Amino acid sequence: MPKRELIGQVTSDKMQKTRVVEISRKVRHPKYGKFVRHRTVCHVHDENNQSAIGDTVRIVESRPLSRTKRWQLVEVIAKSGDVSLKDALPAEDAAGAGGV
Repeated sequence: MPKRELIGQVTSDKMQKTRVVEISRKVRHPKYGKFVRHRTVCHVHDENNQSAIGDTVRIVESRPLSRTKRWQLVEVIAKSGDVSLKDALPAEDAAGAGGV
């Protein structure tokens, strides 16, 4: 039986060699017909700590690695486009117009 492959987004990278990946999907409600968002949360083994929060990753099913880890990272598809706060703030002009 082939191993399942999923694509999701990293929501936490606070653990060593472990990432929390969220797989989102839309499901049609059986009675009302409205599309409802559902999500699956997977704990993923990332041996080299190569992913970060917001990255889109491909994961594959594996043997149990711990109590909660059942997936392994295959590749980082897209890095997050986060910018640091220092880069986002406009540079002060030479006149020093910072205060009143």
